[in-house]
Amino acid sequence: MQIVVTLDCVDTEAQANFWLAALAPLDYRRGFHGPPYLSLVGPAPAPTLLLQHVPEPKQGKNRMHLDLDFGTADLVSEVNRLERLGAARLSEELSEHGFRWIIVADPEGNEFCVFNPPYSTDVAQ
Repeated sequence: MQIVVTLDCVDTEAQANFWLAALAPLDYRRGFHGPPYLSLVGPAPAPTLLLQHVPEPKQGKNRMHLDLDFGTADLVSEVNRLERLGAARLSEELSEHGFRWIIVADPEGNEFCVFNPPYSTDVAQ
């Protein structure tokens, strides 16, 4: 079984550049490219991120989003890195049931969360 997450976007090249830089700690790389698709693949069993060109910009709230755990308790530093790549911070740090997260948007406004799970082994906590 394989999981592919499809992300609609107006500019697949710009989004590929952002997401490859954003996911760099996870070792993603370009995969299949045949318009209107451009895939970003990570090491198995990481899901493929399939960028799909659509003519219209994002409208409304995402019905599904990515939650990214970069393995660090320092969420602010990770979000600052993503902002330098073109992301926008949409919230301050939130927490519930031991999870901590910050809501962020990619350059086209697609929302995702940078999170730290409870009982993380990161010594910086």
